[in-house]
Amino acid sequence: MTKKGDQTRSKILDEATRVFNRKGFAATSVNDILKASGTTKGNLYFHFSNKGEIGLEVLKREKQAFISFLDDVLNEGSPGQGLDNFFKAALEKHRQQDFIGGCIFGNTALEASDTSPELAAFVASVFDDWVTKIAQNVELAQRAGQIRKDVPARDLAEMIVSTVEGGIMQTRLLKSEKPLQHSLNTLQKILELRV
Repeated sequence: MTKKGDQTRSKILDEATRVFNRKGFAATSVNDILKASGTTKGNLYFHFSNKGEIGLEVLKREKQAFISFLDDVLNEGSPGQGLDNFFKAALEKHRQQDFIGGCIFGNTALEASDTSPELAAFVASVFDDWVTKIAQNVELAQRAGQIRKDVPARDLAEMIVSTVEGGIMQTRLLKSEKPLQHSLNTLQKILELRV
């Protein structure tokens, strides 16, 4: 593919990500993606066979970026500091988005779980990877005496992911950082997080 072709494909995916995150997969039309990306139908269909393929590619790119983000924040400092970094970075990300869009994975989980088995299975793998990474970090923090040790690491990780995702959803709904900030502060207390 030419450099211009790569740029066109990338722009389609960038804009589709933005539109999908705000409107959802079902409510987004091909025309919405064309309008947002400023491309033609011919260009879009040269790169993608249908909207479903675009959606899956968007999720793959977002997963790669999210896993990289997790690796960066969790591995900076001690294990306890890594969790604290994650909490702060999650809040900051949603502040920068003005609490619009929420989490594309949470949004897709709610929307696709009953209607799109392929998207639902992909998002389930994202959540599993997310929990696994957090659990690895929690286990290290437990060994370092930075988090309570009386609950298995995987159980704490599942609670962390569920609480963060719920806080993101409420923050998006209310257009306020308060629900996510409250969720994160409560997590730190429950975890007995010491950094």
